[in-house]
Amino acid sequence: MKIIIIANRLPVKIEREEKGFCIVRSEGGLATGLGSLETESEIYWVGWPGIHTEDEEEKKEITKKLHEMNFHPVFLSANQIEYYYEGYSNSTIWPLCHYFFSYIEYKTEYWQAYQEVNRLFCQESIPFIEKDDMIWVQDYQLMLLPKMIRTEKPDTNIGYFHHIPFPSYELFRVLPEREAVLEGLLGADLIGFHTHDYMRHFISAIYRVLDLNCSLDEINLQDRIVHVDAFPMGINYEQYHEAPGLPEVKEKSEMLRKELGDTTVILSVDRLDYSKGILHRLQGFKQFLDNYPEYHEKISLAMIVVPSRDSVDIYADLKTKIDQAIGEINGQYSRLGWTPIYYFYRSFSFEELIAMYDIAGIALVTPLRDGMNLVAKEYLATKNSHSGVLILSEMAGAAIELQDAIIINPNDSDEIERAILEALRMPEQEKRERLQNMQKRISKQSVKKWANDFVEELQSIKVQNKEILQKIVGKRQLNQIKNAYDDATSRLILLDYDGTLAPFVKKPEDAVPSPGLLELLQKMTGDKRNKVVINSGRNRQILDQWFRGLDLDFAAEHGMFYKENGQWHKNIQEKVEWDDEIIQIIQHAIDKTPRSHLEKKDAALVWHYRKVDVWLAELRAQQLINALIGPCSRLNLQIVPGNKIVEVKPPDFNKGSEVLRRLDKGAYDFVMAIGDDTTDEDMFRVLPPGGISIKVGNFSPAAKYRLPLQSSVIPFLSNLIK
Repeated sequence: MKIIIIANRLPVKIEREEKGFCIVRSEGGLATGLGSLETESEIYWVGWPGIHTEDEEEKKEITKKLHEMNFHPVFLSANQIEYYYEGYSNSTIWPLCHYFFSYIEYKTEYWQAYQEVNRLFCQESIPFIEKDDMIWVQDYQLMLLPKMIRTEKPDTNIGYFHHIPFPSYELFRVLPEREAVLEGLLGADLIGFHTHDYMRHFISAIYRVLDLNCSLDEINLQDRIVHVDAFPMGINYEQYHEAPGLPEVKEKSEMLRKELGDTTVILSVDRLDYSKGILHRLQGFKQFLDNYPEYHEKISLAMIVVPSRDSVDIYADLKTKIDQAIGEINGQYSRLGWTPIYYFYRSFSFEELIAMYDIAGIALVTPLRDGMNLVAKEYLATKNSHSGVLILSEMAGAAIELQDAIIINPNDSDEIERAILEALRMPEQEKRERLQNMQKRISKQSVKKWANDFVEELQSIKVQNKEILQKIVGKRQLNQIKNAYDDATSRLILLDYDGTLAPFVKKPEDAVPSPGLLELLQKMTGDKRNKVVINSGRNRQILDQWFRGLDLDFAAEHGMFYKENGQWHKNIQEKVEWDDEIIQIIQHAIDKTPRSHLEKKDAALVWHYRKVDVWLAELRAQQLINALIGPCSRLNLQIVPGNKIVEVKPPDFNKGSEVLRRLDKGAYDFVMAIGDDTTDEDMFRVLPPGGISIKVGNFSPAAKYRLPLQSSVIPFLSNLIK
């Protein structure tokens, strides 16, 4: 088995030299984490090599050298780099995911290039993907890729990790290509995010855009389950914690301390980006200088801004505003021997950055929105012999883990000002305690653990999806069931109706049996070895009306009534008189839930919410169940949540009790039950050891077999009785 990492960039730096190309591995956080995977498998990478060339000979030379490192390059044209990377990835998806709605650019050529480049990555990967390989796709530049690979290699184990925030549904829904993007991601078996908030937003989009069934962290597809989970990314803690002791770092730290004297350094490190909150931070720092002149000449802000996309108008404009703001603050407050803001618009080497972390008494990390933010964790890790205080934006993913930081709203410059004051006045003992708590956390949740946790979960999902696949009724399973059917002399066949023999419809009264179903049931009941029972939650009147003339048996209202030999019988002798309190509770739920309604049966009340928005439906269903618990307990009534329904009924009878009654009355050498709902699992659980249970739709541990689609039920039964 190979592990194949597919990312926008390969973890290499390629430079032209006189005699060809020099290729050096770059050890970023992702490369470090994936390099530390505890696996015996070979690790391959697919990605853009970070260099543009149209020369085919140069491409061959680069490819040859990269193949020796198990790296597979995807070369992009200048147009593709502009439209796919700068365009759709960074001018459409990036602002969308970071909640900068007004910055989103929609262009047809961007989307076309995004599809095209995702296909190029797929074409590069497919030739060397083998059956048992594990594919791990990284980040928002390749959201269509999981489905593309799944289409070519259906049995492949695919994971995807989203390194930036995932926006709420209300923002995500504005994306014209929202369905295609979500369907692309659902090609994966495991989709990972930094935080549970991003998970929740993603699952909400799946519900509302694709109308798929989700159960907590699982999305149910026809032939497999897609898992969604949170994996907070960490850093190489040991590397950062030990780095201040390196000779070259010590030298730089001592030099900086001499230059700055007793000044407390407040450090911020960002890439040039509007999501980082740099201007808000400067405003908060200026307010602090305005309101607390006693700290003049005692503190300085060291601001590192790493160049990024500064040829793009939005970024160039941002840099101009940053330069102006810093110039104004320094111009107003500078004194001989003191500069309020030290501004560095360049990249720092690892040693330079560690030295800055080491001398900084406060880290000011205030992004307006950030997937995780590893700068906060790096700063904390380097605090070895010196204490430090972290001021952290609540909008950074890291804020969930680092609760001992001073957490602030980055949009509020007053809060930034107050946080700086709190950090400066914090007692040394409190600094130490907070720092130790956070270091304990990030030392455990390292980048190595992040990578290994993801791969372990992906492997376990592979096993689970294999089990699900084995349960699906294919040719082999159909032959097994048919052989048992053909050999039997007395058969009991129990069939649910809605969602099994008939598809769900908006109005329950419209779910009339099709001519094809009636013809099939006529054939099944024509075989004297068959006892066919429709075991349904429907009332007896509608079942009689729909199936008049057929020699069928029925169980209605989940076993409250049953029909044998043309005669209806009651399992419940007294008519149920519904308590006014229960009716009022359900009516209140209907009033608060547009498009829901109440169905009154002879022995049950059913609240239907199939047409209700999924979020509201889940909220109201839980509220209704909570409100019904008290009166139903007093009156000895059962609350049964089903498929888009909540049912109230007497507790003594269900679909399972009807199966047991039938089994007691007859000797059968073939027993089969088919259903789609949680109520049908009562049937599955009471079948004899050799009984055949088939779940329609979602996976069920209680069923031996599965038909993913309701539309497959009638063809399955037709093949069975041939």
